[in-house]
Amino acid sequence: MDRIFLRGMRFMACHGVLPHEREIPQPFEVDVELGLSLRAAGESDALGNTVNYAKVYHTVSSIMDGAPKQLIEALAEEIADDLLRDFVSLRWVRVTVHKPAAPIDGMFSDVGVTILRRRKNTGC
Repeated sequence: MDRIFLRGMRFMACHGVLPHEREIPQPFEVDVELGLSLRAAGESDALGNTVNYAKVYHTVSSIMDGAPKQLIEALAEEIADDLLRDFVSLRWVRVTVHKPAAPIDGMFSDVGVTILRRRKNTGC
């Protein structure tokens, strides 16, 4: 299976369990990996035979900039669901949401979740 990826999409957004996290923007980073066949796009050199990266970014951005969520797990799930809904050629998506400034006592470089979701009825 071929793959397209967008890594390091950065957002200032208001998501988190604590009340102030849903009021004061904080940094988030999102990575997506998209599983699909790229043969037709490679052979035709036609945008219509692949996934438009700008539209993928817009889908992710609209969720990150949207209504506050408590959990980054919920953000990842919504991103995966919307990508599978909006791009019918996708067989699966892997979404990672990073929250590098999570309110945790201690030193760390990143906190995040990764989920993998497959299109139903694809046999893979």
